[in-house]
Amino acid sequence: MKKILLIVFLISSISVFSQSNFQGKASYMSKTTMDMSRFGDEMSEQQKKQMMARFKNYLEKNFTLSFNKTESSFKENVKLDAPGTTGRRWGNNNGQGSIYKNLKDREMIEDIEQFSKRFLVVEKMDQPKWEMGVETKKIGQYTCYKATMVKVDNKVDWGKMFSRRGDNKKKDSTNTEDKKEAVKMLAVTAWYTPQIPVSSGPANYFGLPGLILEINEGRTTMLCTEIVLNPSETIEIKKPTKGKEVNREEYNKIVKKKTEEIREQFKSRGRGGRRF
Repeated sequence: MKKILLIVFLISSISVFSQSNFQGKASYMSKTTMDMSRFGDEMSEQQKKQMMARFKNYLEKNFTLSFNKTESSFKENVKLDAPGTTGRRWGNNNGQGSIYKNLKDREMIEDIEQFSKRFLVVEKMDQPKWEMGVETKKIGQYTCYKATMVKVDNKVDWGKMFSRRGDNKKKDSTNTEDKKEAVKMLAVTAWYTPQIPVSSGPANYFGLPGLILEINEGRTTMLCTEIVLNPSETIEIKKPTKGKEVNREEYNKIVKKKTEEIREQFKSRGRGGRRF
């Protein structure tokens, strides 16, 4: 009986995914914890709570992944600030950006708005070095398999950018320190389902024999909460074209330089280097 059900499932799956116009949407929720210990006793508990509140939009987000057989677009769902909310929202691109992946052309483009400017961060999609596991678990109705890897973490660390300790070390900063930051490693665990044979996933993840429904990377977890396959309305996936084209290293340098300028501006206003 089980064999019969499996054959029926495989036949129905082949029928669905063999369609030339196959497409779908997956919703993800993302949560990140922030390491406040880096500030030590330089900040009061009240100041730490205020900082966490200002970073809330960056630490808790919702996204939608639109995909077909060869392309995908991962975009943040825009949230309006609560009444009375004030202050800057560091690391927040106001929902204007997206991460576009083209599996055929092996090209990934992050479309991001930062410091009132638009950037297109272009990267080549080299095959990730996933280690395939045998563990399984259910996410919704889908059976998922585990895969892991360790990769270079080249993301902007906003907490570190605005840490006072960064100021203390600024004068002693050397190329050696920059190199150490550049090779910081990140352990990643993915859960993917072969039931949706699309080699894509949330954020910049891809390269597994099935859609990635969960990613755990460092202090961040992204979990799929809903999937809609072949919706009645056609999904349009557009390649980003507007913005300054840079590679990842160039973009990180721009962000670092700009945040240093902002820190100096606040110092000059007599705030004694306190973080906002």
